[in-house]
Amino acid sequence: MKNKIAKTILGAIAAATGFACAQTAPQNSELVNKWKDRNMYSIKATSLDGAPADLSQYQGKVVLVVNVASRCGFTGQYAGLQKLYETYKPKGLVVLGIPSNDFGGQEPGSEKEIKDFCSTKYAVTFPMLSKEQTKAGPGQSEIYEFLGTRTGKLPGWNFSKYLVNKEGQPIAFYASTVAPDDKALVKAIEQSLGITTPAAPAEQKPADNSLVK
Repeated sequence: MKNKIAKTILGAIAAATGFACAQTAPQNSELVNKWKDRNMYSIKATSLDGAPADLSQYQGKVVLVVNVASRCGFTGQYAGLQKLYETYKPKGLVVLGIPSNDFGGQEPGSEKEIKDFCSTKYAVTFPMLSKEQTKAGPGQSEIYEFLGTRTGKLPGWNFSKYLVNKEGQPIAFYASTVAPDDKALVKAIEQSLGITTPAAPAEQKPADNSLVK
């Protein structure tokens, strides 16, 4: 009941302020040419621990990219993201958290503070990258430059989500208000992983005994 009320409140705030909507990503020939023959798995980044993180390690997997923050009204989605990761990791899903302080200054901490918060508060085990800029302009993460160029959308607030297929191409964008257990999101993940839902068994009709004497 509490979760339902919280979702309703957040949804109402989002509708009133527009903070959870996507931003329009710049579209120009320079960006299009830069990324036309590349995918997300060609990008190199840095992990939350400061080590190099070559995204090619996720080639052949389905990745859910999420711009996370520790002091946001949506921060509780960490629990759902972790559950999603644990459920579908054996099938090839990676949840990739990317901290960002772009919206409301809600991720002001250092990488160590972010890691400690995620591990102690939500027992996060999915991979996390270093803090990045999602917004367009100087300093923007190449990951978000690529995703924005491909989809035409950039996060409008924390906990926006991109679903990236096994070939490293984004196939869907989800706003902050879309929870990790959202049915449409889960269905898209399963389809991308090649998980087929068994058809419901046909209803067996009762035997016709009308001719039995």
